[in-house]
Amino acid sequence: MKVALVHDYLTQFGGAERVFELLCQFFYEADVYTSLYDPQNTVDFAGRAVKTTFLQQLPGAKLGFRLFAPFYYRAFRRLDLQDYDLIISSTSSFAKGVKKKPGAMHICFCHNVTRFLWDTRTYLEEYSKFQKFYPLIKPIFQSLRQQDLQYAQEPDLYIANSTTVAKRIRQIYQRKALVINYPIDTSKFIYSAEKEDYYLISSRMISYKRLDIAIETFNWLGLPLIITGDGPERERLEAMSLDNIKFLGYVDDNWRTHLMAKAKAVVITALEDYGLVPIEANASGTPVVAYGAGGVLDTQIDGETGILFTPQSPDALQGAIEQVESQNWNYTKIREHAVNNFSESVFFQQITKVIEEFCGPSIVHNLNIKSEWLANKVPIGVDR
Repeated sequence: MKVALVHDYLTQFGGAERVFELLCQFFYEADVYTSLYDPQNTVDFAGRAVKTTFLQQLPGAKLGFRLFAPFYYRAFRRLDLQDYDLIISSTSSFAKGVKKKPGAMHICFCHNVTRFLWDTRTYLEEYSKFQKFYPLIKPIFQSLRQQDLQYAQEPDLYIANSTTVAKRIRQIYQRKALVINYPIDTSKFIYSAEKEDYYLISSRMISYKRLDIAIETFNWLGLPLIITGDGPERERLEAMSLDNIKFLGYVDDNWRTHLMAKAKAVVITALEDYGLVPIEANASGTPVVAYGAGGVLDTQIDGETGILFTPQSPDALQGAIEQVESQNWNYTKIREHAVNNFSESVFFQQITKVIEEFCGPSIVHNLNIKSEWLANKVPIGVDR
């Protein structure tokens, strides 16, 4: 059985690319397709061939990939996937539009609906340099929305990473979606039951993350807060912070892992579609304090793995921090929640079950997959 794996573009490395990398490792003999490929800035395929579209030959396309939005569906429609029995697309925009041969199956891992088309205002706030061009690109967006709705009907099955994304798929594309929460590599996170006297934020510093809420809260409480990450909001946020709040900027994975394991709690003030940071915190045995909407409703148990607060305000966050301070936490149980529900083995067990139910048991038997990943992988380092 021939399998093709298709991703929007491989020009960066974020959450969607991490999931695609896992899919490529699991389906280790599948052919890999994308529109644009920049091997210096994305997934390391260790010499595995990556097949691209005509966009790869256009000058400046890899750097200015967002500017080529009107051409992506055309590029994906031209990919020749007629030899494949199973197509697995990984997309938050255009890869769902590929053509399959009659009788083939197309399963789409949809990280989100095409955000810049359906949530344009928020998207332009994040990428402010495009705002001045909106009057010019508005007619293009309107045309692209029609294409997006049309090609959203191509997949036979949608898999969403959260109930929030599944709801958007249903509302906008009029398609049902199964929910399979994306995993983390639990073995990369160390566990510690010995917590130190600080709270932690690990986040890009952009407006929708609402870090200003946390800063106002911790200014008032006077409790130690460490913030890792960078972004265009950093200067403004530092200017409004008191001495109990420290900005570390970018930190490497080892230091970030240590900070997560030792924090009293990890704070999330954004409305996230899904969000891996809360699960990473739990894998470290650390509770989270999170705005109680979006993806955390899929991944957190209020009062056991963290405290969820509403509304999205400093007063509500202050109340949640006070709960953290007064509660006796079972850090081992928090870690077990992450390992038992969000490990790679659990993720791929769910995927193979879906393929078996959707395509038939014989299909799974004919797939070349990394079967050892279907065994339970529990190891987590212990920080002593």
